[in-house]
Amino acid sequence: KSTIGKLIAQRMRLKYYSTGQAFRDLAKDMKMTLEEFTDYVEENPEVDKKLDNKIIEIARKGNIIIDSQLSAYILDSIAPFKILLTCPLELRVKRMAERDKISYENKLKETIIREESELERFKKLYRIDLNNVKIYNLILETENLTVEDIVEEIIGLLKN
Repeated sequence: KSTIGKLIAQRMRLKYYSTGQAFRDLAKDMKMTLEEFTDYVEENPEVDKKLDNKIIEIARKGNIIIDSQLSAYILDSIAPFKILLTCPLELRVKRMAERDKISYENKLKETIIREESELERFKKLYRIDLNNVKIYNLILETENLTVEDIVEEIIGLLKN
């Protein structure tokens, strides 16, 4: 998602914001691993609320691509277009491990822990089911598409 979001933002001369990166940065600032920080956030819901308020504030300014698991739900009345990129877990983990320059096994463990935590936290905090995809304007399966194919398709839709 991040590679796609950054390229679209760059080509359309928009800003880009990633809650995943913000989450990783907060973990680093607190000198915690992502796994430790995920556990911390489960016990401290104000962290999610703080990130969500930042997303809302940024989105209201407009002209931005927001890369976030939750943004489609919390920005429902603000975001004019919501896109869900899907891909099998194994391929997502492979891509993220390459991006983050860590082992596949570590990224797989980290991803499973994070996604299970998000599913529960968001259901508890917001009564949101991340498996409900009806709110998206576009759902794009990316497994057999190149980055360029995905970017071109989305930009084409956004320009119309």
